[in-house]
Amino acid sequence: MIETKLVTQLKPIVGGKVFADVAPSGTAAPWAVYQQVGGKPTQYVEQAMAPLRNGLFQIAVWATTRSEATMKSLLIEREMLKLDMAVEVVGSLRATYEPDTKLHGAIQDFSIWENTDE
Repeated sequence: MIETKLVTQLKPIVGGKVFADVAPSGTAAPWAVYQQVGGKPTQYVEQAMAPLRNGLFQIAVWATTRSEATMKSLLIEREMLKLDMAVEVVGSLRATYEPDTKLHGAIQDFSIWENTDE
């Protein structure tokens, strides 16, 4: 499953703190969160689903400084391309800042394909 492989690949970058959708309250930075924000359905002409899954995953890393968020995001990009699935980087990272927590973020999207027959 895409999510399981993604979490395993990214945990070393952020000290094991990789979460679906949102980090638990009180989590110390840095951490990463991922969300599936779309994807491409795959079906045959005869309306049967192909044994493939595509997901457009958004990965956000949060850190106490801009430079740390950027560095972690670049490491995430490198590690995502090492997954044993077809991964396409969809654009460069986008920087953000959360004034309530005073955390810097870096967000990037990845299109990931997996064979669901395996």
